[in-house]
Amino acid sequence: MRILHTSDWHLGQTLHQYERGHEHARFLDWLLDTLAAERVDALLIAGDVFDHTNPSAASQRQLYQFLAQARARLPRLDIVLTAGNHDSPGRIEAPGPLLSEFGAHAIGQIGRASDARELERLLVPLRDATGRIAAWCIAMPFLRPADLPPAAAGSDASEDGYHAGIAALYRRAFELAQTRREAGQAIVAMGHCHMSGGQISEESERRLVIGGAEALPVELFDPRLAYVALGHLHRAQRLGGDDTRRYCGSPLPLSFSELNYPHQVLLVELDGEAVASVRELQIPRAVELLRVPNQPAPLPEVLARLQALDLPPRSEVEQPYLLVRVELDQPEPGLRAQVEAALTGKPVRLVRIETRSARAGAEPAVPEVSVEELASLAPAGLFERLYRHRFGDGPPPELLQAFGELLHTTDTGAPA
Repeated sequence: MRILHTSDWHLGQTLHQYERGHEHARFLDWLLDTLAAERVDALLIAGDVFDHTNPSAASQRQLYQFLAQARARLPRLDIVLTAGNHDSPGRIEAPGPLLSEFGAHAIGQIGRASDARELERLLVPLRDATGRIAAWCIAMPFLRPADLPPAAAGSDASEDGYHAGIAALYRRAFELAQTRREAGQAIVAMGHCHMSGGQISEESERRLVIGGAEALPVELFDPRLAYVALGHLHRAQRLGGDDTRRYCGSPLPLSFSELNYPHQVLLVELDGEAVASVRELQIPRAVELLRVPNQPAPLPEVLARLQALDLPPRSEVEQPYLLVRVELDQPEPGLRAQVEAALTGKPVRLVRIETRSARAGAEPAVPEVSVEELASLAPAGLFERLYRHRFGDGPPPELLQAFGELLHTTDTGAPA
Protein backbone atom coordinates (compact mmCIF):
# COMPACT_ATOMS: atom_id res chain seq x y z
CA MET A 1 0.00 0.00 0.00
CA ARG A 2 1.21 3.53 -0.83
CA ILE A 3 0.55 6.56 1.38
CA LEU A 4 1.51 10.13 0.50
CA HIS A 5 2.21 12.41 3.49
CA THR A 6 1.87 16.19 3.15
CA SER A 7 1.00 19.10 5.47
CA ASP A 8 1.12 22.86 6.03
CA TRP A 9 -0.31 24.00 2.72
CA HIS A 10 -1.35 27.36 4.21
CA LEU A 11 -3.77 28.09 1.38
CA GLY A 12 -4.52 31.82 1.30
CA GLN A 13 -1.12 32.85 2.66
CA THR A 14 0.38 36.15 1.53
CA LEU A 15 4.07 37.02 1.52
CA HIS A 16 3.88 40.53 2.87
CA GLN A 17 1.53 42.23 0.35
CA TYR A 18 1.64 39.51 -2.31
CA GLU A 19 -1.09 36.87 -2.59
CA ARG A 20 0.23 33.38 -3.43
CA GLY A 21 -2.72 31.64 -5.07
CA HIS A 22 -0.73 30.98 -8.26
CA GLU A 23 1.98 29.11 -6.35
CA HIS A 24 -0.57 27.02 -4.47
CA ALA A 25 -2.37 26.22 -7.73
CA ARG A 26 0.90 25.03 -9.28
CA PHE A 27 1.62 22.86 -6.23
CA LEU A 28 -1.83 21.29 -6.26
CA ASP A 29 -1.55 20.55 -9.99
CA TRP A 30 1.81 18.88 -9.36
CA LEU A 31 0.33 16.93 -6.44
CA LEU A 32 -2.52 15.60 -8.59
CA ASP A 33 -0.05 14.41 -11.23
CA THR A 34 2.15 12.83 -8.54
CA LEU A 35 -0.74 10.97 -6.91
CA ALA A 36 -1.65 9.47 -10.28
CA ALA A 37 1.92 8.71 -11.41
CA GLU A 38 2.86 7.04 -8.12
CA ARG A 39 -0.45 5.13 -7.87
CA VAL A 40 -1.06 6.42 -4.33
CA ASP A 41 -3.76 4.70 -2.25
CA ALA A 42 -4.12 7.23 0.58
CA LEU A 43 -3.31 10.93 0.99
CA LEU A 44 -2.64 12.23 4.53
CA ILE A 45 -2.81 16.04 5.01
CA ALA A 46 -1.52 16.73 8.53
CA GLY A 47 -2.97 20.14 9.36
CA ASP A 48 -2.68 23.83 8.50
CA VAL A 49 -4.59 23.38 5.28
CA PHE A 50 -5.44 27.09 5.41
CA ASP A 51 -3.35 30.01 6.62
CA HIS A 52 -6.23 31.63 8.52
CA THR A 53 -9.11 30.41 10.66
CA ASN A 54 -11.39 32.44 8.37
CA PRO A 55 -10.00 31.52 4.94
CA SER A 56 -10.92 33.42 1.80
CA ALA A 57 -13.46 32.05 -0.66
CA ALA A 58 -10.64 31.63 -3.20
CA SER A 59 -8.52 29.45 -0.89
CA GLN A 60 -11.52 27.31 0.07
CA ARG A 61 -12.32 26.91 -3.63
CA GLN A 62 -8.76 25.70 -4.22
CA LEU A 63 -9.14 22.96 -1.62
CA TYR A 64 -12.52 21.70 -2.80
CA GLN A 65 -11.53 21.85 -6.46
CA PHE A 66 -8.45 19.77 -5.65
CA LEU A 67 -10.55 17.18 -3.79
CA ALA A 68 -12.99 16.92 -6.70
CA GLN A 69 -10.16 16.53 -9.22
CA ALA A 70 -8.40 13.95 -7.06
CA ARG A 71 -11.60 11.92 -6.84
CA ALA A 72 -12.08 12.08 -10.60
CA ARG A 73 -8.53 10.95 -11.36
CA LEU A 74 -8.18 8.38 -8.56
CA PRO A 75 -11.67 7.08 -7.64
CA ARG A 76 -10.29 4.76 -4.93
CA LEU A 77 -8.06 7.35 -3.23
CA ASP A 78 -8.62 7.74 0.53
CA ILE A 79 -7.95 11.28 1.80
CA VAL A 80 -7.52 12.07 5.49
CA LEU A 81 -7.41 15.76 6.39
CA THR A 82 -6.87 17.10 9.91
CA ALA A 83 -6.96 20.62 11.34
CA GLY A 84 -3.79 22.42 12.40
CA ASN A 85 -3.34 25.38 14.71
CA HIS A 86 -3.97 27.82 11.82
CA ASP A 87 -7.25 26.12 10.88
CA SER A 88 -10.73 26.59 12.30
CA PRO A 89 -11.70 23.14 13.64
CA GLY A 90 -15.38 23.77 12.91
CA ARG A 91 -14.73 25.03 9.40
CA ILE A 92 -12.62 21.97 8.59
CA GLU A 93 -15.37 19.63 9.77
CA ALA A 94 -18.47 21.51 8.55
CA PRO A 95 -18.41 20.12 4.97
CA GLY A 96 -17.67 16.60 6.26
CA PRO A 97 -20.76 14.90 4.76
CA LEU A 98 -19.99 16.46 1.37
CA LEU A 99 -16.27 15.65 1.59
CA SER A 100 -17.09 12.01 2.27
CA GLU A 101 -18.47 11.87 -1.28
CA PHE A 102 -14.92 12.58 -2.45
CA GLY A 103 -13.45 9.85 -0.25
CA ALA A 104 -12.19 12.47 2.20
CA HIS A 105 -12.32 12.26 5.99
CA ALA A 106 -12.02 15.67 7.73
CA ILE A 107 -11.18 15.72 11.45
CA GLY A 108 -11.10 19.20 12.97
CA GLN A 109 -11.43 18.67 16.69
CA ILE A 110 -11.99 16.32 19.59
CA GLY A 111 -15.43 16.71 21.17
CA ARG A 112 -15.60 14.99 24.53
CA ALA A 113 -12.31 13.14 24.55
CA SER A 114 -13.69 10.74 27.16
CA ASP A 115 -16.50 9.72 24.78
CA ALA A 116 -15.78 6.43 22.97
CA ARG A 117 -17.58 7.73 19.88
CA GLU A 118 -15.03 10.53 19.56
CA LEU A 119 -12.22 7.98 19.46
CA GLU A 120 -14.11 6.07 16.79
CA ARG A 121 -14.19 9.24 14.65
CA LEU A 122 -10.40 9.46 14.81
CA LEU A 123 -9.93 5.99 13.40
CA VAL A 124 -10.01 5.87 9.57
CA PRO A 125 -9.58 2.67 7.52
CA LEU A 126 -7.23 2.97 4.54
CA ARG A 127 -7.79 0.70 1.55
CA ASP A 128 -5.35 -0.54 -1.05
CA ALA A 129 -5.92 -0.73 -4.80
CA THR A 130 -8.08 -3.87 -4.42
CA GLY A 131 -10.41 -2.15 -1.95
CA ARG A 132 -9.13 -4.21 0.99
CA ILE A 133 -8.37 -2.48 4.30
CA ALA A 134 -4.57 -2.47 4.45
CA ALA A 135 -4.04 0.02 7.29
CA TRP A 136 -5.77 2.08 9.97
CA CYS A 137 -5.05 5.78 10.47
CA ILE A 138 -5.32 7.61 13.79
CA ALA A 139 -6.33 11.04 12.44
CA MET A 140 -5.37 13.31 15.33
CA PRO A 141 -5.97 17.06 14.80
CA PHE A 142 -4.11 19.85 16.60
CA LEU A 143 -4.81 19.48 20.32
CA ARG A 144 -5.33 22.40 22.67
CA PRO A 145 -5.10 21.86 26.45
CA ALA A 146 -8.90 22.09 26.75
CA ASP A 147 -9.29 19.19 24.28
CA LEU A 148 -7.51 16.69 26.47
CA PRO A 149 -8.91 14.12 28.91
CA PRO A 150 -7.51 13.96 32.43
CA ALA A 151 -4.48 11.75 31.96
CA ALA A 152 -4.33 10.79 35.61
CA ALA A 153 -5.63 11.97 38.94
CA GLY A 154 -4.32 15.43 39.67
CA SER A 155 -3.29 16.15 36.08
CA ASP A 156 -3.61 19.84 35.18
CA ALA A 157 -2.75 22.41 32.52
CA SER A 158 0.95 22.38 33.40
CA GLU A 159 3.53 21.12 30.93
CA ASP A 160 3.46 17.65 32.52
CA GLY A 161 -0.35 17.59 32.45
CA TYR A 162 -0.44 18.69 28.81
CA HIS A 163 2.07 16.04 27.74
CA ALA A 164 0.35 13.34 29.78
CA GLY A 165 -3.07 14.24 28.35
CA ILE A 166 -1.86 13.97 24.76
CA ALA A 167 -0.04 10.71 25.49
CA ALA A 168 -3.22 9.29 27.05
CA LEU A 169 -5.31 10.25 24.03
CA TYR A 170 -2.88 8.67 21.55
CA ARG A 171 -2.64 5.58 23.75
CA ARG A 172 -6.42 5.12 23.88
CA ALA A 173 -6.71 5.67 20.11
CA PHE A 174 -3.96 3.13 19.47
CA GLU A 175 -5.64 0.58 21.75
CA LEU A 176 -8.89 1.03 19.82
CA ALA A 177 -7.04 0.58 16.52
CA GLN A 178 -5.55 -2.63 17.87
CA THR A 179 -9.04 -4.01 18.41
CA ARG A 180 -10.06 -3.11 14.83
CA ARG A 181 -7.03 -4.24 12.89
CA GLU A 182 -6.53 -7.71 11.51
CA ALA A 183 -3.26 -9.52 11.00
CA GLY A 184 -1.19 -7.84 8.32
CA GLN A 185 -2.84 -4.42 8.70
CA ALA A 186 -0.59 -1.50 9.71
CA ILE A 187 -1.48 1.33 12.08
CA VAL A 188 -0.31 4.84 11.21
CA ALA A 189 -0.87 8.07 13.15
CA MET A 190 -1.16 11.73 12.23
CA GLY A 191 -0.31 14.70 14.44
CA HIS A 192 -0.05 18.47 14.20
CA CYS A 193 2.33 19.35 17.01
CA HIS A 194 5.81 20.49 17.94
CA MET A 195 7.95 17.52 18.88
CA SER A 196 10.97 17.91 21.14
CA GLY A 197 14.13 18.47 19.13
CA GLY A 198 12.26 19.70 16.04
CA GLN A 199 13.86 22.61 14.16
CA ILE A 200 11.48 25.54 13.83
CA SER A 201 11.14 28.44 11.40
CA GLU A 202 11.03 31.54 13.62
CA GLU A 203 9.42 33.84 11.03
CA SER A 204 6.40 31.72 10.11
CA GLU A 205 5.55 29.17 12.79
CA ARG A 206 3.31 30.19 15.65
CA ARG A 207 3.98 29.05 19.17
CA LEU A 208 1.36 26.43 19.96
CA VAL A 209 1.04 26.69 23.73
CA ILE A 210 2.02 29.67 25.85
CA GLY A 211 5.00 28.84 28.02
CA GLY A 212 6.66 26.48 25.54
CA ALA A 213 4.88 23.37 26.83
CA GLU A 214 4.19 22.30 23.25
CA ALA A 215 7.50 20.46 22.75
CA LEU A 216 6.28 16.87 23.05
CA PRO A 217 8.47 13.81 23.64
CA VAL A 218 8.66 11.34 20.75
CA GLU A 219 8.03 8.55 23.27
CA LEU A 220 4.31 9.39 23.27
CA PHE A 221 4.04 7.45 19.97
CA ASP A 222 3.73 3.71 20.52
CA PRO A 223 6.72 1.91 18.92
CA ARG A 224 4.24 -0.44 17.22
CA LEU A 225 2.93 2.41 15.05
CA ALA A 226 4.20 1.74 11.56
CA TYR A 227 4.46 5.43 10.62
CA VAL A 228 3.76 8.86 12.17
CA ALA A 229 2.82 11.66 9.72
CA LEU A 230 3.50 15.01 11.38
CA GLY A 231 2.62 18.61 10.52
CA HIS A 232 3.39 22.07 11.95
CA LEU A 233 7.16 22.41 11.46
CA HIS A 234 7.93 23.72 7.99
CA ARG A 235 11.39 22.17 7.69
CA ALA A 236 11.26 18.54 6.53
CA GLN A 237 12.91 16.40 9.21
CA ARG A 238 13.05 13.05 10.96
CA LEU A 239 12.53 12.66 14.69
CA GLY A 240 15.70 11.23 16.18
CA GLY A 241 16.78 10.12 12.73
CA ASP A 242 13.84 7.68 12.51
CA ASP A 243 12.53 7.32 8.94
CA THR A 244 9.08 6.36 10.26
CA ARG A 245 8.51 9.50 12.41
CA ARG A 246 8.58 12.41 9.98
CA TYR A 247 7.69 16.02 9.32
CA CYS A 248 7.23 16.33 5.56
CA GLY A 249 7.53 20.14 5.74
CA SER A 250 5.58 22.83 3.90
CA PRO A 251 5.22 22.71 0.09
CA LEU A 252 6.17 26.42 -0.26
CA PRO A 253 8.72 28.58 1.56
CA LEU A 254 6.41 30.63 3.77
CA SER A 255 9.06 33.20 4.70
CA PHE A 256 12.60 34.11 3.69
CA SER A 257 13.91 32.08 6.63
CA GLU A 258 12.70 29.01 4.68
CA LEU A 259 14.54 30.00 1.50
CA ASN A 260 16.81 26.94 1.50
CA TYR A 261 14.44 24.37 2.97
CA PRO A 262 13.90 21.15 0.98
CA HIS A 263 10.19 21.33 0.05
CA GLN A 264 8.80 17.88 -0.48
CA VAL A 265 6.11 15.29 0.13
CA LEU A 266 6.81 11.81 1.45
CA LEU A 267 5.77 8.62 -0.30
CA VAL A 268 5.43 5.83 2.27
CA GLU A 269 5.19 2.24 1.09
CA LEU A 270 3.73 -0.24 3.55
CA ASP A 271 4.43 -3.96 3.43
CA GLY A 272 1.91 -5.56 5.73
CA GLU A 273 2.24 -4.09 9.21
CA ALA A 274 5.55 -2.28 8.60
CA VAL A 275 7.07 0.45 6.45
CA ALA A 276 8.99 -0.93 3.48
CA SER A 277 10.35 2.44 2.30
CA VAL A 278 9.96 6.22 2.57
CA ARG A 279 10.76 8.25 -0.53
CA GLU A 280 11.18 12.04 -0.67
CA LEU A 281 9.53 13.67 -3.69
CA GLN A 282 10.84 17.19 -4.31
CA ILE A 283 8.23 19.84 -5.14
CA PRO A 284 9.14 22.18 -8.02
CA ARG A 285 9.30 25.80 -6.88
CA ALA A 286 6.95 27.93 -8.98
CA VAL A 287 8.35 31.29 -7.78
CA GLU A 288 11.85 31.97 -6.52
CA LEU A 289 12.77 33.94 -3.40
CA LEU A 290 15.82 36.19 -3.77
CA ARG A 291 17.78 37.76 -0.93
CA VAL A 292 20.18 40.50 -2.09
CA PRO A 293 22.71 40.46 -0.62
CA ASN A 294 22.77 37.38 1.60
CA GLN A 295 24.07 39.49 4.49
CA PRO A 296 23.38 43.23 4.99
CA ALA A 297 25.89 45.43 3.13
CA PRO A 298 26.47 49.20 2.72
CA LEU A 299 23.94 50.96 0.51
CA PRO A 300 26.25 51.71 -2.49
CA GLU A 301 27.22 48.04 -2.68
CA VAL A 302 23.60 46.93 -2.44
CA LEU A 303 22.45 49.33 -5.17
CA ALA A 304 25.25 48.12 -7.46
CA ARG A 305 24.20 44.50 -6.94
CA LEU A 306 20.57 45.31 -7.62
CA GLN A 307 21.46 47.13 -10.84
CA ALA A 308 23.51 44.08 -11.91
CA LEU A 309 20.61 41.65 -11.47
CA ASP A 310 20.04 39.86 -14.77
CA LEU A 311 16.72 38.01 -14.75
CA PRO A 312 14.71 36.52 -17.62
CA PRO A 313 11.31 38.12 -18.35
CA ARG A 314 8.37 36.49 -16.55
CA SER A 315 4.68 37.10 -16.08
CA GLU A 316 3.90 39.09 -12.93
CA VAL A 317 2.68 36.09 -10.91
CA GLU A 318 5.94 34.25 -11.65
CA GLN A 319 8.34 37.10 -10.86
CA PRO A 320 10.71 36.34 -7.95
CA TYR A 321 10.09 37.85 -4.53
CA LEU A 322 12.97 40.08 -3.43
CA LEU A 323 14.26 40.87 0.05
CA VAL A 324 16.86 43.66 0.08
CA ARG A 325 19.27 43.82 3.05
CA VAL A 326 21.05 47.09 3.78
CA GLU A 327 23.52 48.17 6.45
CA LEU A 328 23.22 51.85 7.44
CA ASP A 329 25.31 54.07 9.67
CA GLN A 330 22.58 56.72 9.78
CA PRO A 331 18.91 56.99 8.74
CA GLU A 332 18.34 57.09 4.99
CA PRO A 333 14.96 58.76 4.26
CA GLY A 334 15.22 58.12 0.52
CA LEU A 335 16.16 54.46 0.89
CA ARG A 336 13.10 52.93 -0.77
CA ALA A 337 13.21 55.35 -3.69
CA GLN A 338 16.87 54.52 -4.34
CA VAL A 339 16.18 50.76 -4.19
CA GLU A 340 13.19 51.05 -6.52
CA ALA A 341 15.22 53.14 -8.96
CA ALA A 342 17.94 50.46 -9.03
CA LEU A 343 15.25 47.87 -9.85
CA THR A 344 13.60 49.83 -12.68
CA GLY A 345 12.59 47.48 -15.48
CA LYS A 346 13.66 44.33 -13.63
CA PRO A 347 11.09 41.49 -13.37
CA VAL A 348 11.07 41.17 -9.56
CA ARG A 349 8.62 41.96 -6.78
CA LEU A 350 10.16 43.96 -3.95
CA VAL A 351 8.78 42.39 -0.78
CA ARG A 352 10.79 44.11 1.92
CA ILE A 353 13.82 46.24 2.68
CA GLU A 354 15.57 45.03 5.80
CA THR A 355 17.95 47.49 7.47
CA ARG A 356 20.60 46.95 10.09
CA SER A 357 22.74 49.48 11.87
CA ALA A 358 26.44 49.36 11.02
CA ARG A 359 26.99 49.30 14.78
CA ALA A 360 24.94 46.10 15.24
CA GLY A 361 26.82 43.48 17.19
CA ALA A 362 29.13 46.02 18.81
CA GLU A 363 26.17 48.03 20.04
CA PRO A 364 25.95 48.15 23.84
CA ALA A 365 22.72 47.48 25.63
CA VAL A 366 20.32 50.41 25.93
CA PRO A 367 21.16 52.22 29.17
CA GLU A 368 18.59 51.66 31.89
CA VAL A 369 16.33 54.64 32.57
CA SER A 370 14.34 55.02 35.78
CA VAL A 371 10.66 55.94 35.68
CA GLU A 372 11.51 59.33 37.16
CA GLU A 373 14.16 60.01 34.48
CA LEU A 374 11.80 58.90 31.74
CA ALA A 375 9.08 61.22 33.01
CA SER A 376 11.50 64.15 33.00
CA LEU A 377 12.63 63.61 29.42
CA ALA A 378 10.92 65.72 26.78
CA PRO A 379 10.04 63.84 23.54
CA ALA A 380 12.89 65.55 21.69
CA GLY A 381 15.33 64.55 24.42
CA LEU A 382 14.21 60.92 24.28
CA PHE A 383 14.48 60.93 20.48
CA GLU A 384 18.00 62.35 20.66
CA ARG A 385 19.04 59.79 23.27
CA LEU A 386 17.79 56.83 21.24
CA TYR A 387 19.36 58.17 18.01
CA ARG A 388 22.72 58.61 19.75
CA HIS A 389 22.53 55.07 21.15
CA ARG A 390 21.85 53.52 17.73
CA PHE A 391 24.11 55.63 15.50
CA GLY A 392 26.84 56.77 17.91
CA ASP A 393 26.29 60.50 17.44
CA GLY A 394 23.53 63.05 17.87
CA PRO A 395 20.89 63.57 15.15
CA PRO A 396 21.66 66.22 12.52
CA PRO A 397 19.95 69.61 13.00
CA GLU A 398 17.58 69.17 10.03
CA LEU A 399 16.32 65.88 11.48
CA LEU A 400 15.73 67.49 14.90
CA GLN A 401 13.86 70.31 13.17
CA ALA A 402 11.66 67.82 11.29
CA PHE A 403 10.97 65.97 14.55
CA GLY A 404 9.99 69.25 16.22
CA GLU A 405 7.60 70.06 13.37
CA LEU A 406 6.02 66.64 13.72
CA LEU A 407 5.50 67.19 17.44
CA HIS A 408 3.94 70.58 16.75
CA THR A 409 1.52 69.03 14.26
CA THR A 410 0.54 66.37 16.78
CA ASP A 411 0.02 68.91 19.57
CA THR A 412 -2.05 71.40 17.60
CA GLY A 413 -3.77 69.11 15.10
CA ALA A 414 -2.76 71.56 12.35
CA PRO A 415 -0.29 70.98 9.53
CA ALA A 416 3.23 72.21 10.25
